[in-house]
Parts: sequence; C-alpha cells; structure tokens
Amino acid sequence: MILAAGRGERMRPLTDRTPKPLLPAGGKPLIVWHVERLVLAGISELVINHAHLGSQIEQALGDGSQFGASIRYSPEHPAALETAGGIAHALHLLGTQPFAVVNGDIWCDYDFLQLHKRAEQLQAGNDTAHLVLVTNPAHHPDGDFGLAEGRITAAAPRLTFSGIGIYQPALFAALDRNRAAPLAPLLCEQIAQGKVSGEHHGGRWVDVGTPQRLAELDNELRASQNTAHA
Repeated sequence: MILAAGRGERMRPLTDRTPKPLLPAGGKPLIVWHVERLVLAGISELVINHAHLGSQIEQALGDGSQFGASIRYSPEHPAALETAGGIAHALHLLGTQPFAVVNGDIWCDYDFLQLHKRAEQLQAGNDTAHLVLVTNPAHHPDGDFGLAEGRITAAAPRLTFSGIGIYQPALFAALDRNRAAPLAPLLCEQIAQGKVSGEHHGGRWVDVGTPQRLAELDNELRASQNTAHA
C-alpha cells in the first residue's frame, strides 16, 4: 500500500492544485518512483489511498498496467483518515497476509526486495509489525523509535521512522474503517509488548515535506542522472 491521502499543507502553494505524491522530482512524480521500484522488486499488486485531489492520482496512474502493476484505489471522503485509519479503510483490499506500506511523500533507495523476506519472517513469528528506520534528518533530530538487536524499542537514542513498514492485518482489524486514526499510538502499544522488529537503512532517504526539500531532491536526482548519462 502506498499512502497518498495527505493534504501536504507544508508544500503549499504547490499542493493547492497538485496532490503531493504527484509533485515531480528527477523528472517523474514522487509516487511513480515507488511504483516502478516496487514492480522491479516483484511487488506488483498495489493499493493506493487518496483524498485531496485524489482523482488526479487515479488519472495519472490508471490501473497500473503501464508500469506492469495492478493498482486498486481506496478513496477517503470527505477527508483523509490519517495513517492507521487509511490502512484500516483499505484493509479489505490488502488480503490476509502481511503487507508493506510506503509513505507516498518520501524518496528512498531502500531495497524493496528485502520486503519479501521481512514479510515471511513476520508471518512465521509473533510480531505484528516490522519498521524501517533511518538516521535522523536535521529537521527531526530526536527521532521516533529506538533499535536494539533487530527489535524496535522506546529507548533513546532514537532513529527516525522512514515511512516504510510491514504489518499484520490483525493490527488494524479493530479500528473503525471510517474514522481517522494515527499510527504511532498503535505502534507504541505493540512495541511495549515486544512485538515489533526493525532495521536501520543507512542509504538515501528524504522526507519531501517542504518545497525546499523537493527542489533539493530534484536537483540531486537530475545531477545523478546527468552523471549516469555522461
């Protein structure tokens, strides 16, 4: 599942007419980077939620066939349901096995091939979630969660949640599918029970939350493309 329902307030005025996942970086929309890289990793059955200007996302991506994917949509009206609420709303589309969730407003070079193995480990054990953490960016210096020997903890020092995770459907089954709900309290409850595994991705990760960060990412990707073509 790719989360694409956020309003993108900090990205205004760019998001007044374009949903944040469709903003371009390196010559293609942010969400297309995800779709293409997921398909390359053998993950082609995708669910995308949307709210603000969501019809533009459906028009841009269609049924996914142009990318070798099969895309289904989970509209949220009249307003976005936050992360856990959005997942609960789409749960009927996500099946009974562990599923991956990726924030639509990040850019990351995490190897999505790893998701297969992580999902198998989740299915075989008692954990309810697996989170990918990254080094704290300047704008989020205190991080979100601790990591010790492959387990997510509440202890410091903390790393930042990347917006990439794998979850058991049961984690969201009790939520009202039409009510907004944040993800963090749900995760903290599971972390306290020792049911969340994790890893630290040391590669490139950008939370594309402001026009400045979008412009910097765009310049970086274009520069790397120019170098590759030289």
